[in-house]
Amino acid sequence: MSYLKPNQERSKSAIILIFIVMGIEIISIISDWFQYKLLQNAALGTISVDEANANDYRQQMIAIIYLVIYIGSAITFILWFRRAYYNLHQLTDYLSLPEGWASGAWFVPIICLYRPYQIMKELFLKSADVLEEKTGSYTSPNTSKLGVWWALWIISNLIGQFVFRSSLRAESIDEIMTFTIASIINGIIGIPLALITIAIIRDYAKTEAILYETNVSGELAIVPLIAEENIDHKTSENLDT
Repeated sequence: MSYLKPNQERSKSAIILIFIVMGIEIISIISDWFQYKLLQNAALGTISVDEANANDYRQQMIAIIYLVIYIGSAITFILWFRRAYYNLHQLTDYLSLPEGWASGAWFVPIICLYRPYQIMKELFLKSADVLEEKTGSYTSPNTSKLGVWWALWIISNLIGQFVFRSSLRAESIDEIMTFTIASIINGIIGIPLALITIAIIRDYAKTEAILYETNVSGELAIVPLIAEENIDHKTSENLDT
């Protein structure tokens, strides 16, 4: 017997952390703007050492907090993404990739530029096909939102790479101002990116809920989280013996 594993809590965790990332993104935009104005004054020679140090400290603290929360957000999103692809594998044999690619694809050079998008699109389309086959009334979803999501993701990453590399080699005020402006632009892009990502997770979470309710194959069961942990524990004990 195949099992659908719970994924609702993972979707909720991913959404919460993305909201937090977006909040820090807004704070970062404001902080970058203050830095830009300070740099304009610095070009005129009208700032003090204390002002410069305070700005640097603020920027560093925001960057550290953002990095920690962003990593946590990425982990929760990938955990949700892989679990969703795993569950879909239990419902159909006609998927293009093993479920491990739902996590691995994000870390492979070149492949990371297109494969996560392909998997996300497949989640929506194949889930719709499964439900339509069983119920006869489910309409395939509009995946145009996914294209916007992925385009923003690629653009954000390209600008982010520029900001990071520029910050390492910037020495003059003009160079610092350039990557500060780029950072502001990237932060602005990050807001709709976060909102679209949240919308996509919510949309697919609704689809997964329908998959659970319909119990589509007649052979599938939803494993309660505690039962799932017990199964994993017993399996590990058997392997040890």
